[in-house]
Amino acid sequence: MTTGVDLGVPATQAIRSDEDVVRVRQLVRATAVSVRLSLVDQTKLVTAASELARNTLIYGGGGSAEVSTVSDGRRRGVRIVFADEGPGIPDLDLALTDGYTTGGGLGLGLSGARRLVDDFDIRTVVGEGTRITVTKWSR
Repeated sequence: MTTGVDLGVPATQAIRSDEDVVRVRQLVRATAVSVRLSLVDQTKLVTAASELARNTLIYGGGGSAEVSTVSDGRRRGVRIVFADEGPGIPDLDLALTDGYTTGGGLGLGLSGARRLVDDFDIRTVVGEGTRITVTKWSR
């Protein structure tokens, strides 16, 4: 995962309802516009964020999304950290397999969300929860 320097105070959105998933999408879109991501990259990031926020709600029992702008010195980007204290992912390799979905989200699954962003990191502990960090960089 490429590291970057945070450029400001992150905005945190609780994820406890379908309405919160919409709020995450809106926050991510506004942040992507602020760092001048292309329309295509905005759409990719918002789509990934929507899938991951929905997963946080449905499978993690709720949690949060922390959205921030970052820079690696050459370019700016948007970093989102999704965190929950749910059951964790018992078979991470299976969950990251292309085409794998349990049917509750957009059908992208984790592998689809991973393809839509530039950096993707997932930490999960069964019985403790999951933390997924994604970053999309300007081109």
